[in-house]
Amino acid sequence: MDQTQLAEPTSTAAMLLNDNGEYLLHLRDNIPGICHPGYTVDAVDYAASALATAARTPPAAGATRFVRCDIERDSLASLRSSYDLIVFRLSYAFLRDRTRVMNRLRERLSPRGTIVVVTPVVDAVPAERREIALDGDEIGLLAAGWRTVERHAAEGLALIVLRDPVRDPVSAAVSFRGKGRPSPHALTGAGVVVTDDAGRVLLGRSVRGVWELPGGKNDGDESFVEAAVRELEEETGLRAETADARLPALLMDSVHGMPRVTAAVRVVAFRGEPAVREPKLIHRWEWHDVCDLPTLASGLFTPSAHVLDVVWPEILPGLPPVHHHALVQRNTHS
Repeated sequence: MDQTQLAEPTSTAAMLLNDNGEYLLHLRDNIPGICHPGYTVDAVDYAASALATAARTPPAAGATRFVRCDIERDSLASLRSSYDLIVFRLSYAFLRDRTRVMNRLRERLSPRGTIVVVTPVVDAVPAERREIALDGDEIGLLAAGWRTVERHAAEGLALIVLRDPVRDPVSAAVSFRGKGRPSPHALTGAGVVVTDDAGRVLLGRSVRGVWELPGGKNDGDESFVEAAVRELEEETGLRAETADARLPALLMDSVHGMPRVTAAVRVVAFRGEPAVREPKLIHRWEWHDVCDLPTLASGLFTPSAHVLDVVWPEILPGLPPVHHHALVQRNTHS
C-alpha cells in the first residue's frame, strides 16, 4: 500500500471495524448529527477475505479505504493519527483485551470525536451465545471515562455513543476496592505478576466487579512461590516453574480487622496462553499496558494493587496503607 495514502486527511475521517462503510448510512439516518456527509472511511478488518468481499461491494457514497489490521494484536501504524468517528459494529464483545484496545483507539479520536459501539446484549441472546454480547457490567465499564454517554436500543442491539473522554488523570483515577469479608483462611496468599513479550501485565475481570492479578491462598505447607505457580495454572492455564518465580516482598494490611499477608510473586517465564479456568470467579483475562493501570475503570482489588506497586513503584497513586517487607532472593546455586 502506498504510504502516502496514510497522511492526515483533509476532510473528516471515520474508522469502521468489521464493516465496509455502509453502516455510516444507517447511523446518519437514525442518529441525527453523528455522521458527516463527507467522511473519508477506513474500513478495518483482520480477515483478508472479509476485506476482499467488502471491496467488491463498496458503499454508494464516500471514499473508503480498506485496511487489514488486527487491532488487538497488530501495530496500529496503518491507521490514521486522528478520527472523528470510530464504530465497532458487532465486534467489541469478541475482543479479549478490550480495555487496552479502547484506550489506544480513543487516543486517536479527534477532540470532538465520537466512538460508537453496536453490540448484542445478554438479555437478547441465548445463554449459549453469551460470549457475543455485553451485560450491564461490561456496558458500565465501556461507559467509564466518558463525560457524555448515550444508549439507543434496536432489535436486541445496544448502540452506545461515547463522546468527550476524560483526559484529566485526577478525574479518571483508578479506585481501590475490596471484595467483602474473606474466610479466615484467606488471610495469607500470593498475587502473581506475569507480563507478555510487550511488557503488558495480566489482570482478570472478577465476577465481583474488580480487576485482580492471578493468585490465591496457600494450601497446607505450601510456600508462597509454590502457591503462586499453582494458582497461576489453575486460574489461567499458564504453566511456570518455581525456579522462574521471584518473591521480592511480603505485604501486610488488614481487612475487617484481621491481618492479611500477601506475597508479591513475579513470574519471569511461563508457557501457554491465558484462558478462563474458573468462570465462577473470573469473567476473562486481559493483558493491560502498565501505563493504563492508574485509570482502570471499576477499581483494582486492593492486594493486587499493592503487589503491582512492588513491581512498578508509585505507578498507582493514593494506595491504601500497607506494611511492605522487602526480601532478598536467596541464591540457591552458590
